[in-house]
Amino acid sequence: MSEENSELLGAGRKAAVIIASTSAARGEAADTTGPILVDWLRGRGYETPEAIVVRDGEPVGDALKQLLVDTPEADRPRVIVTSGGTGLAPDDRTPEFTAELLERQSPGLIYAMWRKGLESTSSAVMSRGVAGVRGRSFVINFPGSKGGVKDGITVIDDLLEHIQTSVEDTTDHGPRV
Repeated sequence: MSEENSELLGAGRKAAVIIASTSAARGEAADTTGPILVDWLRGRGYETPEAIVVRDGEPVGDALKQLLVDTPEADRPRVIVTSGGTGLAPDDRTPEFTAELLERQSPGLIYAMWRKGLESTSSAVMSRGVAGVRGRSFVINFPGSKGGVKDGITVIDDLLEHIQTSVEDTTDHGPRV
């Protein structure tokens, strides 16, 4: 790793992207949000493989469980971003599967994404995503649209370093006033 790369936020850390899209998983549609998310995380220095594309519903839960439970703790991604499965359709169950695996939730992050999304579309509030932590992994659900993903990145990118240092407990909180 070069000295320049060692200064990147994600240096030495893994990330993963899960895309919940039945049509993309079947090969009937292109995954349009996975490449955006993977490029963003790689640009921040995270070792990020190509997106995992699964059908909506139970396969999302299986993919999350594989990364957060079945993978040895030392090898787990520090950041997991999902895209899709956050709407109101019967098989949009990404938030439910995510919440089952989290130890602590951070609803303010989702609220901030809603606020950002509302700047361009009223449908932003229909996203039911959750965000939170399991162990040393931060997990967040982004909407399945390119616009929703771009809004999510805008919000989370500014907070990612603080999220990471908090989850890893490497921040100096200083004196409590």
